[in-house]
Amino acid sequence: MARDARWDALLELVGKHGRVEVEEAAAALAVSAATIRRDLDQLAEQHLLTRTRGGAVAHGVSYELALRYKAGRHAPEKQAIGRAVCGLVAVGEVVGLTGGTTVTEVARALAVRPDIVGETTVAGGQPTLTVVTNALNIASELAMRPQIKMVVTGGVARPQSYELTGPLAVGVMNEITLDVAVLGVNAIDIDRGGAYVHHEGEASVNRLLAERAQRVVVAADSSKIGKRAFARVCDLGLVDVLVTDSNVTAEARDRFGDAGVQVITV
Repeated sequence: MARDARWDALLELVGKHGRVEVEEAAAALAVSAATIRRDLDQLAEQHLLTRTRGGAVAHGVSYELALRYKAGRHAPEKQAIGRAVCGLVAVGEVVGLTGGTTVTEVARALAVRPDIVGETTVAGGQPTLTVVTNALNIASELAMRPQIKMVVTGGVARPQSYELTGPLAVGVMNEITLDVAVLGVNAIDIDRGGAYVHHEGEASVNRLLAERAQRVVVAADSSKIGKRAFARVCDLGLVDVLVTDSNVTAEARDRFGDAGVQVITV
């Protein structure tokens, strides 16, 4: 097993159970205990977990994998969700995109949509799409598309998610309006009635993104439904559409519908 795959698997175990033991991980991944110890030491050096005697534990109360280690989780579902959300965007609109792996797939789908990238501008000399984002990785992928006007907020970059947060990001968001905001979330909870992320700074910027938009789309695979995370982004009353995968339960679909949220499954 390659190192990156081992690291992803180890972080997955820590995220699921809160801790991992060297001997158990070595057996599960079919590698030596020495290899696991070395992997855990290197992950600890990157502040992705905390080393303990015989293993490692998650950082803090709310565990968050770094974006580069989340990309492979539920990848087919995220790509399908990205294409579906892309289809909800009209040419010429102003679109707000948060960070996260699922919203990154939305950006990639927009970047290859023929009616967006096939022409330089729409009538009146305007770009075929204007994208506002606080996610550095999304901005870097879309900036090379001349048909798309790319607006990036200011702020301080979070290494876990590549998202810009803080007063500079808030200042930009207060000065713009959007046609549609696409939110990536760590949890969407019907019982608590809201969408959540792990970090309060991201929640603040993402909340503003939603408040500045005429319609709000949450892009989240079904593993996020019914989960909990630290910081509230917005109430369900602000969400117009949830795009998720077909593993969502019928009960969850009905409850979202009762809350006024249209559910689109892929």
